[in-house]
Amino acid sequence: MHTSSPGGPALFRLVRHWARQWAPDVVQRFDDGAPPAWTVPNLFVIQAIDGAAGAEVTVADVARQLGIDRSVASRMVGEASRAGFVVRSTSTRDARRAVLTLTDAAEEFLSASQAHQRQAFDGLVGHWPREDQERFAGYLNRLAAEVLG
Repeated sequence: MHTSSPGGPALFRLVRHWARQWAPDVVQRFDDGAPPAWTVPNLFVIQAIDGAAGAEVTVADVARQLGIDRSVASRMVGEASRAGFVVRSTSTRDARRAVLTLTDAAEEFLSASQAHQRQAFDGLVGHWPREDQERFAGYLNRLAAEVLG
C-alpha cells in the first residue's frame, strides 16, 4: 500500500474543478459591459504572456506556459493580436522571432481577471485565520514558481 501524502489527489480534484470553472466565470462576469473579445482563449494568452519570464516573450513561451503545441499557441496569439490584446514586434536579439507585448486593453482584462481570482481565493479560504491564508498563498506561489518558472 502506498502511503504518500493525500495532497496529490486533492490537488488534481481542485485543478479539474477550477480548469472548467474559473476562466469562463471571469468572461461571463464581465460579459455585460466587456468588449466581445473578452474570451477564454484570449485570457489564456494574456495570462501566459504576463506570466512568462524573460525580457522578450515569444510564441514558444506562450506555448510552454499553456502546455500546448507551438502552432496552436501561434493561432491563439494571432487571434489575441487581432482582438487588440497583443502587439507583435521584431526581436532585438533575433530578427526571425516575434516578441509579444500586452496592450492597455490586455492589461485591463488581466486586471479584471486577477481581481476575480483574488475574490475567488478569498471566498474559498476567507474564513481561515489570516496566518493560514498567507501560508497557503505562499505555498501556492512557490509551487507555481517551481512548475512554471
